[in-house]
Amino acid sequence: MVERLIGRLATDEELRIEFTQAPEATLRTLREQGWALNHAEFDALIKTDIRLWSEIAERLDPRLQRCSLRGGARPDDDAN
Repeated sequence: MVERLIGRLATDEELRIEFTQAPEATLRTLREQGWALNHAEFDALIKTDIRLWSEIAERLDPRLQRCSLRGGARPDDDAN
């Protein structure tokens, strides 16, 4: 399950934005939806440098990305 979640964080912009803004809440919601993450996986994902997910996404071919159709600011917008 953790491999699927890492793939989603790399390719799903909406989930990535959610996760970077509120990692623990996002993972709790995913658990409630049936994503079976054990304590070690949950903790490791929380402790992973949050910038990693955007960096991975930027390096992937755009055809592999699922873009968010929601408006609003993106996590990196504050830096520009």
